[in-house]
Amino acid sequence: MSAPSEGARSRRSGSTRRQFLLGGAVAGVGAVAAVGVDLALNRADADQAPASTPMNGEQTVPFFGDHQAGIDTAAQAHGLFVALDLHDDVDRDGLARLMGLLTDDAARLTQGRAALADSEPELALAPARLTVTFGFGPNFVARAGGVGPSWLATLPAFGVDRLQAEFSDGDLLLQIAADDPLTVAHATRMLLKDARGFADVRWTQQGFRRAYGTERPGTTMRNLFGQVDGTTNPEPGTADFDEVVWSADGWLAGGTGMVLRRIHMDLDKWDRLDRSGRDASVGRTLANGAPLTGAEEFDEPDFEAKTSLGFPVIPQFAHIRRARGDGAERIFRRGYNYDERPSGASVSESGLLFVSFQADVDAQFVPMQRRLDELDLLNEWTVPIGSAVFAIPPGCAEGGFIGETLLT
Repeated sequence: MSAPSEGARSRRSGSTRRQFLLGGAVAGVGAVAAVGVDLALNRADADQAPASTPMNGEQTVPFFGDHQAGIDTAAQAHGLFVALDLHDDVDRDGLARLMGLLTDDAARLTQGRAALADSEPELALAPARLTVTFGFGPNFVARAGGVGPSWLATLPAFGVDRLQAEFSDGDLLLQIAADDPLTVAHATRMLLKDARGFADVRWTQQGFRRAYGTERPGTTMRNLFGQVDGTTNPEPGTADFDEVVWSADGWLAGGTGMVLRRIHMDLDKWDRLDRSGRDASVGRTLANGAPLTGAEEFDEPDFEAKTSLGFPVIPQFAHIRRARGDGAERIFRRGYNYDERPSGASVSESGLLFVSFQADVDAQFVPMQRRLDELDLLNEWTVPIGSAVFAIPPGCAEGGFIGETLLT
């Protein structure tokens, strides 16, 4: 989708301002010549660029609608998750003002237009499929005087967890994603400027996928273990997806529940495992993601198949077997990898920002996680170190704001 006409006008006016400032800063004939050369080069570049060549930076994702963008949107290359803690004096009216400000600027930025008080408007002109998704924690809903769904609470304790406060919980979540990291950085700064009179940053977590254009659209993400991650996802736009993801209850109708888990992956230890051990621990062939009983990634695994010795082809401890259960609990995964600076003798400090969307966290996510907690061989190489749950409210129409079903 091309950038809106407002964005095109902004690009033209931005160039004019820069040229005017350049002309005013440098006196004499040399300055006039420099500006003339700049204009000529710009015209030459424009003349030489094929008119039909689409620029990914110009692509936009609609902001307004029944659901918030950034859930059923094809995942972008860069994602930043920011959790905020509300100031003690922010009441229901303050929350409405906050969400009004955030909604207005998010709507502008996602369409390639500058935020209302944008000090660097040129940085907003390449949205690169930018989406901004807002989530409410338990304290936000309580401060609003609302009644949250029963699952909007800290997850039950799991034996594998080694949770750290700097990656857990929060009152308000901003999920900011785009195919360009500069776009993400600028949008984040603008939105945090809106929020700073109402809340403080609790934590930020940054993740990535393959860069735009590296793989064919629709290719399943790979995590840093090399595993395909999200093969069994429901397909956005289908009745199946709607049933798994969207809530139908109260102020959250048209919204969903979000679980964000920061999972440390011990790549140094994983390196010592041979390929057959890796395949068995996941239950899939890492080469193409096919289940051990199939040939292609999307083949249905056969959990009843036995080896010649009578053992299950897909072991009892395999991740896909534990995650699947009886098939009753399903989620929609939309995670990101992370890779931080290693310390000491370690080669990596890496992992997965596991993000799942589901209509009911207690009914869909928790039973699945309990099975993984009890017996999942991947627990030998993974440790959850952060955890948070948010209610993602529905979208809004132009002129409204995200959260109005709760706050008005």
